[in-house]
Amino acid sequence: MRKLKLREGVDLANLYGPHDLHLKMIEDELDIRMTARGDEILLDGQPDSVQRAEHILQELSSWTKDYYDLKPEDISRAIQATEEQTNIPLKPYAPANNQPSSKKWRVNPKTPNQQAYLESIERSDLVIAIGPAGTGKTYLAMAMALAALTQKQVSRIILARPAVEAGEHLGFLPGDLFAKVHPYLRPLYDALYTMMDIERANRLLERGEIEIAPLAFMRGRTLDDAFVILDEAQNATTEQMKMFLTRLGLHSKAVVTGDITQIDLPDPHKSGLAQIAEILVGIDGIQFAYFTDQDVIRHRLVKAIIKAYDRYDQESGHGVLDKSQPRSTHAPAHPKSDANGNRPAS
Repeated sequence: MRKLKLREGVDLANLYGPHDLHLKMIEDELDIRMTARGDEILLDGQPDSVQRAEHILQELSSWTKDYYDLKPEDISRAIQATEEQTNIPLKPYAPANNQPSSKKWRVNPKTPNQQAYLESIERSDLVIAIGPAGTGKTYLAMAMALAALTQKQVSRIILARPAVEAGEHLGFLPGDLFAKVHPYLRPLYDALYTMMDIERANRLLERGEIEIAPLAFMRGRTLDDAFVILDEAQNATTEQMKMFLTRLGLHSKAVVTGDITQIDLPDPHKSGLAQIAEILVGIDGIQFAYFTDQDVIRHRLVKAIIKAYDRYDQESGHGVLDKSQPRSTHAPAHPKSDANGNRPAS
């Protein structure tokens, strides 16, 4: 049993949450018990967990002194951030400077990598985001695109995706061309509809201010005055990736997102995303953003699942690519190609 005495000036109601919700979240995740008596908290549990909870509470209490309104997602992020490094400094993450909000949505970065990602999108014309599912790569890019469109920095948003089957064999799809490719593009519509009213989104789609299309439809086009997002880029071939990147026109910005551990191409080593860090190294105006399982914002099990698959790949040798993250944004993320452009398996 340890007693934590909070600093003076702490907003206790803000720190503890409605009906002590924030304390209960920490209790459940760290498997400890806490009893709050004014500005004193009794903590009971395993020493490591108690120390971690004490650090989280001290860090978050300093936020309340700056009149920061704590929310449950802040508690979840603090717990997540201290999972591997107990005493890591915690600080609130502010939205990007041009990030608007509406009654339906407000997007704030929840990890340091997400913060850096938004800043990269603000200052660079091309950003390539690589990392596992659930890290907010596409969602944050779309939020920035809507911000740019709302503030008339661009005149349209173009969302593209490779139409590649994810292990299924869909065979013949009935209907016209739109009906055939629509299932592949559904996730982009889902993300769009979470950020704005369906009626407004549909109006923008009808007017062409937002366009959602398969990657193959980009060939031959010049995309001026646009915010362009290529989602699931790990399923774009080398040729398709080159084609997409050379579509960028005047006054345009592009974000490429993907997860090199979920390549659905018949030959994973032909993924354009897996090669891009090496090909575009050192080019001014291009930024790389790398995410890890620590940035996963989805259900807590998603992070555990990603780690389990990584362990399996390492132990069995089934991993098709080197999934290590480079320390520098200009360091190649994968082994070098041979003379024929092929890459060895990791």
